[in-house]
Amino acid sequence: MTSFDLRHQKVIAVEDIDAAAKAGATELTLRAGAILTPSAREAIAARGFTIQSEGAAPANAETPAGDWERLFHSPEAEAIKAEIIEVGRKLWLRQYVDGNGGNISCRLTAEAVICTPTLVSKADLKPSDMCLVDLSGNQLAGGRARTSEILLHLEIYKSVPEAKAVVHCHPAHATAYAITGRVPPSCVIPEYEVFIGRVALSPYETPGTQKFAETVLPFVKTHNTVLLANHGIVCWADSVTHAEWYAEVVDTYCWTLMLASQLGAPLSFIPSEKTVDLLAIKQRMGLPDVRMGMQECRLCDLPEQAGAITVAPNACTLGSPEPSVTAEEMEAIVQGVTNAVMASLEAKKK
Repeated sequence: MTSFDLRHQKVIAVEDIDAAAKAGATELTLRAGAILTPSAREAIAARGFTIQSEGAAPANAETPAGDWERLFHSPEAEAIKAEIIEVGRKLWLRQYVDGNGGNISCRLTAEAVICTPTLVSKADLKPSDMCLVDLSGNQLAGGRARTSEILLHLEIYKSVPEAKAVVHCHPAHATAYAITGRVPPSCVIPEYEVFIGRVALSPYETPGTQKFAETVLPFVKTHNTVLLANHGIVCWADSVTHAEWYAEVVDTYCWTLMLASQLGAPLSFIPSEKTVDLLAIKQRMGLPDVRMGMQECRLCDLPEQAGAITVAPNACTLGSPEPSVTAEEMEAIVQGVTNAVMASLEAKKK
């Protein structure tokens, strides 16, 4: 077995894996705590390299600054920065952010996250504005100060391994639900069911604090979108672009519900047996939903809708106790109540 020595490097990029392959190596020797970029990991798996390491200690905040800088300017990092810039522009154009509002992040490695800076409009982002932070929020690289709300993102990354990107923004229609303490009903539009489904509403805490970051923890494993009370929304996905898609889907859905409420007619709902089909699609796509595994008749058990009380069209009755009286007995009870009411009215006339 031919080994390729990479112990002199702290950050291993795809170019290093290509060099090992050209040298005819079948094994890589890495230093303890070496950082592998995502494309390097993929290349190692694709070529079937075995790994020899001086130890298994992970990279941490003691990694030399030069190594973090190299990682921050790697091809993978530059691609993420470009995607964040594009998504920031989309958020601004759709009026989901104003002023310097909103923030975006993406995992670069298991230990490092690229995020937007504080006090910069999402319409004006440049690659040089981006920041690199560890999972504790310590800034590792970047010329500007990181967003103060990165703690929210980091709690999601630590809680949900599948989360690769997080978008926090303030779309008006979804935020309208958040500031009224309501969540939109489910089982109305198929696309919303597949990509979002039943959303959660987290309690209010001061933005930028650790307490605020932790408000989403009860929800993020089973929801990819959370309404933040009196604040906005947060979405996570496997890419920055997809997280932004979810923001679009939830806000358009809320907007559509508001328009429908003005027509003076009740909403029509997707039957539970058809919602099962949508959840199956969602499960194949690897998207989370709190309703996975629920009884069919509970899938469209709807919450209160803004401006009206929404009742599930097919409320669950499985497991409910049988009536304790017969139809004849119930009729007698109703007749008895009616007689009592009539007698009371007659007594008042006298």
